[in-house]
Amino acid sequence: MRWEGERRSENVEDRRGAGGGGFGLGGRSIGVGAVVLALVGWGVFGINPLTTLQVLSGGGMPQTTQAPAGQPPQDDRQAAFVSTVLASTEDVWSEIFRKGGAQYPAPRLVLFRGATPTACGTGQSAMGPFYCPGDHKVYLDMDFFDTMGRQLGAPGVFARAYVVAHEVGHHVQTVLGTTAKVDGMRGRISEREQNALSVRLELQADCYAGVWAQHSQQAKGWLEQGDIESAVNAAQQIGDDTLQRKSSGVVRPDAFTHGSSAQRVRWFTQGYQSGSVQSCDTFGARTL
Repeated sequence: MRWEGERRSENVEDRRGAGGGGFGLGGRSIGVGAVVLALVGWGVFGINPLTTLQVLSGGGMPQTTQAPAGQPPQDDRQAAFVSTVLASTEDVWSEIFRKGGAQYPAPRLVLFRGATPTACGTGQSAMGPFYCPGDHKVYLDMDFFDTMGRQLGAPGVFARAYVVAHEVGHHVQTVLGTTAKVDGMRGRISEREQNALSVRLELQADCYAGVWAQHSQQAKGWLEQGDIESAVNAAQQIGDDTLQRKSSGVVRPDAFTHGSSAQRVRWFTQGYQSGSVQSCDTFGARTL
């Protein structure tokens, strides 16, 4: 992926030098079992902040007292990469929204280490990357990228871009009202039905990541051989069935919150091949 020299987003907050409070893993390595639990929490955290708030803070909306964060250093290569990917998502989704007669409100990307306050509760590194609808921010501890390559079997620059684009996909869902509709069903349906809705929400975010990938490639021609394959492999490695198999050796489809490896690959690929938001209607699809 030839990303160097492209525009960087200014919507990046670097909190890595600030103490976020709470428990965090910092720079220590994370075991595969912990990663599996983290990714399950990531799904719940990203799409259902009210439930997470009840767990993390006893039900009350936390006060976020984090001091204002600045831009990351210009010579920080990894931060430059995620800033460049975020800028590309801004360009792509702004154009898609413009063609639909609407304006795209770009999210902010927060870089942190260990733990950080959010409008959805205390964000922790162990959760993996996540999106908080309460403040329209994507939260990322970039140590997760090392975990992807070394422990999850998902290396590659574009695999990392896919992760950012997936979280931005959750922001698109929030802007379009999809997340609110799903959250509005919680408490009125069974846990199994809630999980099924979560799967459809996550697969749609995968599809939106694919839509971004196609449009960004059309605009920049920056993808190289093996890039799409690395994103597809990442989608496969973080499928619920693959993670459950690694964790316990037992696959429980009724407990899926993100979708199987095959489903995640399918919907990312569908978004990439079509480049169409309309092709990402996971809620209307009879089969996933």
